[in-house]
Amino acid sequence: MNLARRLELLRLAGRSGAWVIEHDYDSEYRYTGRPLEALQGLDTEGRVVYVGTFSKVLFPALRLGYLVVPPDLVDAFVAARELTDRHPPIVEQAVLAEFIAGGHFARHLRRMRSLYAARQAALVEEISRELRGLLDAGHAGSGMHLVGWLPEGVDDREASRHAAMQGVEAPPVSLFKTRPDGQGGLMLGYAAVDEAGIREGVRGLANALQ
Repeated sequence: MNLARRLELLRLAGRSGAWVIEHDYDSEYRYTGRPLEALQGLDTEGRVVYVGTFSKVLFPALRLGYLVVPPDLVDAFVAARELTDRHPPIVEQAVLAEFIAGGHFARHLRRMRSLYAARQAALVEEISRELRGLLDAGHAGSGMHLVGWLPEGVDDREASRHAAMQGVEAPPVSLFKTRPDGQGGLMLGYAAVDEAGIREGVRGLANALQ
């Protein structure tokens, strides 16, 4: 959301006494312009619970996440945490803290940001060349996946099923909707696939969608 919509969301949360859960797992991977300030950083009324994880930006087996909560909620969240697990992974946390303090995390993000930007560009180029009329996807300013939009009337669940038969995992956008209407699409992840794999995957998608 742009800044005006973000501020309006925070005003609405303040007026209604609602909480905003900000799940921010890939904001470090922004490829154009300045980074967008998190809602938590804009929040002046203590309405935002900020949730993050290192599983996406480092590697999935590193099961470390974190919360930034308003001061009034700290005790409640600490109590809830104690009920779920009394022995958090101390060694992993210590190693990760040293990794961050030594500047290695920042260098890792810079390298991966460049790599993922190149992979996104390769995916968009291949879609434009191989899937014209079958799937439409443009560059995204951030993230680790694109949404490829299908022509009107095409069932994205059926398209996803055919893609799986070609060895391509592309979840349907309709899985994430609250209403069944609207245009169908496919979620296309590119972070874990090199450019040769992207070309192969797009060819598989072409076979599926045709």
